[in-house]
Parts: sequence; structure tokens; C-alpha cells
Amino acid sequence: MTSPDLRHHGDVDAAPGLADFAVNVRVPHPPAWLRERLAAALGELGRYPSHKAEERAREAVARRHGRSPDEVLLLNGAAEGFALLPKLAPRRAAIVHPGFTEPEVVFRDAGIPVEHVLLDGDFRLRDVVADADLTVIGNPTNPTSVLHEAAALKALPGRLVVDEAFMDAVPGEPESLAHDPDVLVLRSLTKTWGLAGLRAGYLLGDPETLRRLAHGRPHWPVGSLTLEAITACCEPYALEESARFAEEAEQHAAYALEQLQDLVVVPPKAPFLLVKAPRGARVALRDKGIAVRRCDTFPGLDDTYLRVAIRPPEEFAVFVDALRVVMEELA
Repeated sequence: MTSPDLRHHGDVDAAPGLADFAVNVRVPHPPAWLRERLAAALGELGRYPSHKAEERAREAVARRHGRSPDEVLLLNGAAEGFALLPKLAPRRAAIVHPGFTEPEVVFRDAGIPVEHVLLDGDFRLRDVVADADLTVIGNPTNPTSVLHEAAALKALPGRLVVDEAFMDAVPGEPESLAHDPDVLVLRSLTKTWGLAGLRAGYLLGDPETLRRLAHGRPHWPVGSLTLEAITACCEPYALEESARFAEEAEQHAAYALEQLQDLVVVPPKAPFLLVKAPRGARVALRDKGIAVRRCDTFPGLDDTYLRVAIRPPEEFAVFVDALRVVMEELA
């Protein structure tokens, strides 16, 4: 079994009563129009999820990415997609770190050897060599907030799996590989739309691979509310709103970078940033009512790193003020 530290996620750090800068969900609840769509679907919960509703959701995702419906696999959140990856039976999987740890967890639990590709410095890809026939990487990467170039991703060894859970927070999605039929791409809808408690995501890939991943799933693998959420969040109105959110997130990231300056390890391209702080800063912040994500559970990082969710300036100022006090105390 894998180390429990690899199973640590930001929701554990965000205890009730703390100002939450640990979880990367953009909003505390879905917008009103999405809540109305979900509320209207409640009347269907007495029926099993319909094939028609599933088709409608797959078609919405396909239109959103310029793919065909048979290149879409609907998921209960992107995390389910990672859980399916061992069905590909790689000889050896390379995981690019620091990065989201769930892929390593599922491969190790399935008995599949894992090779770490550890990035340092600015955490960007450079001439990666790995003895692997499958590589998993996040783009933008959690927790470093680095956006890798598509060409560098395509040069990685073996079958490529890209976790694009935060790509819709990048204006224009310039380095996305969601259109590439040779790449498996995971997408999440929970971060932008405040759906972490519902679980909604999908995989994009070639039809044969998706059929292999879907084999053995139970009947009705995705519930009616999730199908409705996926459909709604891929429709034109939602895509326009998501694009506005991405522009707004970029402005908020610029503000955060200006406030924290040299404490930020890499200029953020996602709605979170990696901060270098003295040991003890996370606990001291918690004592002041501020939750941030510990980073010593990410291979390649230690307890001097913190991941901080970017919030609107008026909210982020609370974190900045608390951190300044903590830095003075620890000095």
C-alpha cells in the first residue's frame, strides 16, 4: 500500500472555521444558473440515469473540444479517471513531480512500478529521460502552477496522460492537448464551478483506449446530477462565463504575485501559487485562522513550501497580512 502522505489532499488542511486558502475550488458553491439546472434535475432522481442524458453530456463535451462523442468518457470527477489508468497495464509508469499524487497512488496500489521524474529550479520540463511506457503530468501542474509547453509534453516518453484539471483557468488554454487524439487528457469541472461535492469530469482519448478504461465499470457509472452538470458546464453560455473567470483569475494571480514577490517560487499560471516560507509558517498561519496546503507530501518538496489558493484581492489580503506577521514572528 502507498504512504498515507501521498493520499493527503488540501481539504484535510481546510478545517471548519479557518479561512480557506488550501483548497483550489474557485467558489464556495455553484453559480445560481447552475444550481437551478441541478435543482430542476432533482425530479429525475427516481429513475436510473438515462442513456439519452449520457449521450447529451458526451455530445456537449465533444462539441466543446472539437472531438467526436466516442472520444469522451464521462467521470465522477477527474480522480476516477486516475483510478482507471491501471487498466492500461503499463510496464512502468513515469510520474512527473512535484505533481498531483493520486496517479502514483493508483499505480503503486495496482502493483505497477513507478519512476519519479523530479523537476527542480523553476519546475519546467527539460530533456526528460525515463524508463517508462506511460507518463503522467499535470498541466498546469499542481502544486507548482507551471504551465508546460505542449511541444515539451509531447516529447515525454511512452503513452502520455495529461491532467488538465486547471486548464480552463488559463485564458485561451494555449498549451492544452485536449484536441490531440494521441494523448489521454483528464478534465475536471469541479474547480471552476464549485462542484467538488458532486464530482464531475471526463477523459478525452481515442475510442479504443476509452473502451478499455470503461470495461468493468458498474452499470450507470455516472449519476443523473453529474450528467446534468457536465452538459450544462460545456454549453456556450458556460464556456463564455468560464473564459471571463479565466481572465479574472489571471488578474488575481498578478495581484498575488505583486503582493508576495520573492516568496513566490514560480509566477503562477493556475489559480494557486507555490510559496517558499520558513519552517513552521503553515502551523503559525493555522494558529491565526488561515489554512494553506502543506507541500511536504509532494515528492520533491519539503515543509518550507506552501501551496496557496489565489482568491480575489480583498480576500487574498487577509492571507498576505497574516503571512507578514508570521514571517516577522519566525524571523
